[in-house]
Amino acid sequence: IYLNALTGKGVHLVTVNDYLARRDSEWMGEIFRFLGLSVGVIQQSMPPHVRRDMYLADITYGTNNEFGFDYLRDNMSTRPEYRVQRGFHYAIVDEVDSVLIDEARTPLIISGPVDDKGDDLFDQTKPLVERVVRAQQQWATTALAEGEKLLEDPEKEWDAGVKLLQVQRAAPKHKHLIKLYSDKPQVKKIINRVELEYLRDKRMHELDEDLFYTIDEKSRNVDLLEKGRQLMSPSDPERFTVPDLTAELADLEGRDELTPEQRIVERDRAYQTYGVANNRIHAVHALLKAYALFDRDVEYVVQDGKVMIVDEHTGRLMPGRRYSDGLHQAIEAKESVTVEGETQTLATVTLQNFFRMYQKLAGMTGTAETEAAEFWE
Repeated sequence: IYLNALTGKGVHLVTVNDYLARRDSEWMGEIFRFLGLSVGVIQQSMPPHVRRDMYLADITYGTNNEFGFDYLRDNMSTRPEYRVQRGFHYAIVDEVDSVLIDEARTPLIISGPVDDKGDDLFDQTKPLVERVVRAQQQWATTALAEGEKLLEDPEKEWDAGVKLLQVQRAAPKHKHLIKLYSDKPQVKKIINRVELEYLRDKRMHELDEDLFYTIDEKSRNVDLLEKGRQLMSPSDPERFTVPDLTAELADLEGRDELTPEQRIVERDRAYQTYGVANNRIHAVHALLKAYALFDRDVEYVVQDGKVMIVDEHTGRLMPGRRYSDGLHQAIEAKESVTVEGETQTLATVTLQNFFRMYQKLAGMTGTAETEAAEFWE
């Protein structure tokens, strides 16, 4: 820190929380100041003018989130004098394996309100989504019992694997399925073998014919299927299908009987219909994700009528943070609390890409010795 700070370009010591940043800056600050250097520390609630002074110090302590969010806010500044940072010369990252490996792809996001509020859309579609979720849970419970029964017969192992793979795609967080994995480790191997064969033959769609929707835990995605659309709207399943706007516009261009004015009106109507349908389907998918992938008191908690995110790495609450793309509103609707206005992403950067901007980067960690093989790979 001392040698790199002598250039006067500023050195950042990046640590994991505000307390450590403040404590280390106080402990080491006395030594650095004795050696003729200035020391600053960035804390969560600091106003911009104080932050600017802290960044002007030779050595600045802070957390990866504070440095990253200051970078995003600086990029959104309308005037140069509103910026607080002065460049990225040299940084030492504490717990470097956690920041640059475990959380490397974690995006830092600054959000803003969306003009068009579709809050009531979540309340309207919630009963329909709950109906589909209940139906899928009931189907998964029955299918799981069938799969377990098939496992008892060695000759029907493949059939059992097919049935249990369907359950895994329908309800991967089903408590009985998770218990089955721990009680019978071989079950996971059977399911993986079946899955590989279905993937190889491009027949996964055959497994999904019995399901209302599929869940992909790895990509954190949910896909509503034909059976689910039928259950949500028996009289009009197409209500939950995105209309083909390109084909509709092409059809309009080919209708010679329309006057230019009529064509404009019809085009506007097509765009409006597409927008309404798109918003409705977006709300359905967000609600399905909220029910299928996000568990209360695991990914989030409800406190004082508000949904608060739990940091998956530290287990701490993250007040003021919200999921993007309508997911937070969907969770609020699921928990029957006030659905606040939807937000849009205004600025985002991953920790990995942020730290790449430093001319020189160093790191330290207590787990380097035990994780040496993984670092080497």
